[in-house]
Amino acid sequence: MKIFKYLLLFLFFASATTHAQKYNFKTSSFMVSQKDQKGNWSEWSKLQQSEMPVLLDMESHRIVIYSEVIQLFSIMKYGNQEEKENDDVVAFNCIDNNGVECLLTIYTRKKQGNRNQLYITYQDVIIAYNMKVIEEKPAKNK
Repeated sequence: MKIFKYLLLFLFFASATTHAQKYNFKTSSFMVSQKDQKGNWSEWSKLQQSEMPVLLDMESHRIVIYSEVIQLFSIMKYGNQEEKENDDVVAFNCIDNNGVECLLTIYTRKKQGNRNQLYITYQDVIIAYNMKVIEEKPAKNK
């Protein structure tokens, strides 16, 4: 009888479908900081405008920035979502389309109208994008 219960439980969980989520963003600007020969980070560059779509696709385990040259990041490990006093933070250990390891971190700035920022951190450079969530609009029925 126990085996039957476990079998039913297994079948229930095996038949349950899950849908991985996709999040769409659009960048508005970016800035860069670089590490010097002594290991110190530079001041952030001047904020530059950029309007590019960004896709966080948890089904395909990737983050894509649709810049002039597409930046593709394969998610190797999902970090825990952390809730801090002023920010919600989630990190992703990734490998970019050149095979280089990097850390992508999405911040939601609670005290700044829930503004989103994406940080791409390499050993010697950090790129920070300001982003907005793009709301998916349902298709209209005709």
